[in-house]
Amino acid sequence: MGMARDMGLGRLGIWTSALGSQPPSVIRRAAAELDELGVAALWLPEASWTDPFLIAAHALDATKSLKVATGIANLYARTARAMSNAADALGAWHPGRFILGIGVSHRPLVENTHHGDYSSPLSAMRQYLDELDDASLAGVRPDRVLAAVGPKMVELAAERAAGAHPYNMPAAHTAGARAGLGPSPILAPEVKVLFEKSPDAARAIARKNLPLRLPNYANGLIRLGFDADAVARVDDDVVDAIVGWGDDDTIRAHIQSYLDAGADHVAVQVLTADGHVPTEEWRRVVGLFA
Repeated sequence: MGMARDMGLGRLGIWTSALGSQPPSVIRRAAAELDELGVAALWLPEASWTDPFLIAAHALDATKSLKVATGIANLYARTARAMSNAADALGAWHPGRFILGIGVSHRPLVENTHHGDYSSPLSAMRQYLDELDDASLAGVRPDRVLAAVGPKMVELAAERAAGAHPYNMPAAHTAGARAGLGPSPILAPEVKVLFEKSPDAARAIARKNLPLRLPNYANGLIRLGFDADAVARVDDDVVDAIVGWGDDDTIRAHIQSYLDAGADHVAVQVLTADGHVPTEEWRRVVGLFA
């Protein structure tokens, strides 16, 4: 399913879980503001109490050019037919503006919440993509990307999708993912930033937003050369590699490091102390690259 690298996806996107707990009016207003700011894409995770396809429907309906992506929809949470129905409908209602991001999630969530079999997530993804291809309506299927941290999932993203959407990884991972994908597929990593200049305060907030107890992320960092004990402790150097915090120049440089490492598009997640919808901070991010 390899496709053109630009996919119409601009350089700067916003990734947020903050809209999952908001009413439709707030979702629509936030999406419209991102559209007016010229943000290329809004990325919505599965990990909130609201289905990401519902949030995406409101965001798309309230905007004219903003692309909206699931970042990611968990394949264990719905059958391929259900996933296809939701994605194809959004793709048909808003041609060229919905991107289906699919992932295998994590063993604790899959086994404890969805009662799924996590013995071979790569095989599960391959089978799911086969089923998704069979279920999709010809001519309606939206672009799709795979959540990919490990090298084999990155390779599968190059083979079976438009590209990869890694989460919770430093820029060093982006460089390796670009090499694994090759030059054509889209590489759109999530990038964490925090507008806080105090080292202690910034790292405290960052640690609450780094899910490094999940093996997929811990193993990804260890593959990059981080010490396993340092990852388990979430040491300062681990935090600082993943989260850009400090003044505007430092945050801009952190985001730019992913682009320099081979990202086509960065899905910037602004971390906050209280989880509010960070509209003001989104404006600051856009201003960094104006």
